[in-house]
Amino acid sequence: MRIDIFSDTVCPWCFIGKRRLERALEGTPPEEPEIHWRAFQLNPDMPAEGMERSQYLETKFGGPEGAKQVYQQISSAGEGEGIDFQFKSIDRTPNSVQSHRLIRFASGQGKQDAVVERLFKAYFLEGQNIGEDAVLSELAVEAGLDKEEVDSFLAGEERREEILSEDLYARQQGINGVPCFIFNGRYALSGAQDPSVLRKVIDGLLASEDGTLPGVEAEG
Repeated sequence: MRIDIFSDTVCPWCFIGKRRLERALEGTPPEEPEIHWRAFQLNPDMPAEGMERSQYLETKFGGPEGAKQVYQQISSAGEGEGIDFQFKSIDRTPNSVQSHRLIRFASGQGKQDAVVERLFKAYFLEGQNIGEDAVLSELAVEAGLDKEEVDSFLAGEERREEILSEDLYARQQGINGVPCFIFNGRYALSGAQDPSVLRKVIDGLLASEDGTLPGVEAEG
């Protein structure tokens, strides 16, 4: 079974969705499933250098007060998954392309999940600027990657167009919010779904001989 997860590294619901998927997978054979993190940008027009958090909140929500209700809901959901969001520690909202490139690089090193986890924690719990190469390099090393290889990769342009094309593809497929879980390239679940919902799909696919869900129409 394969699960593709369209996600953004600056999306708090994606962090929550990761935790809920992990709960849904408890008891699943270790070789199942094959998980691939796919790129999506919540803010595709974000400047390469990012944006001051106050300016971002003003642009996105009309200011801090407009964001308060949204973040209260997210914080509550996060608490239920053991995530203590520290939104006030975030000084800058980054462009997430470089972090997506790092995740894609890590996939070839068998460290994709470790890098995704470290990025989420760094941004949402520690307020680190994951749009800076120096920060990404340090986080990558903490996740088990080689610093020299990571620095060389981040300094270049390799896989940038792939990331941008993937983001565009997601939008063309009707994905306008993340996380979005795609099971076996056929069945989509959008949003940070409850573990019971995810588990139902997982159990159905594991029990299926041909990787399909009887009575469920595939996406696309």
